[in-house]
Amino acid sequence: MSLFEDTYQTIEFPAEGIFRDKGSKFIAYAYPFKDEANLKDIIADLKSQHPKARHHCYAYRLSPDRSVFRVNDDGEPSGTAGRPILNVLLSMDVTNILVVVVRYFGGTLLGVPGLINAYKTATQEALANAQIVEKTVNDVYELKFDYLQMNDVMRIVKETDLGVLSQDFDTNCKITFEIRKLQVNEVIGRMEKIEGVEINYLRTI
Repeated sequence: MSLFEDTYQTIEFPAEGIFRDKGSKFIAYAYPFKDEANLKDIIADLKSQHPKARHHCYAYRLSPDRSVFRVNDDGEPSGTAGRPILNVLLSMDVTNILVVVVRYFGGTLLGVPGLINAYKTATQEALANAQIVEKTVNDVYELKFDYLQMNDVMRIVKETDLGVLSQDFDTNCKITFEIRKLQVNEVIGRMEKIEGVEINYLRTI
């Protein structure tokens, strides 16, 4: 991701696609996906929905800079399932997405080219049915300040249209907010001019 690129494409909602070849059925499920910890639950849920399916192959891409990815062939010949799924995600330039393709075996072997085509096409069908959206790369910051600084802080929050994720207004106040990367220098610069404000960077989403 270049310094000035602060947007990425992903899908808004889960979507499905299906492809059939020589009796085998390939059902692709695409999910918005940000946390690898959720993978096991999603796979377990699909296995309970499709207990007679032969394979549950998947690929995912994570992070706004598209740097994290993983593929799994789940018993199919190496490189014939997870990689073709991932290649579709690469060619569509989408991230924060998981695609699982559930395969029912139809009794006829498809061969390596046939498998690659089947997993690729099922994934393309799912993405064709998905709503692809552009999102901004945002940094999350935590702001700590005294109650007396509340008006100054909230004025900047309102004027710059910051996305407040949580807030706690007590004697010592705390706000967690997300801010588009392109705006960080301007907004943080203004916040730093308020006396007694403590600013901590948390993560990028």
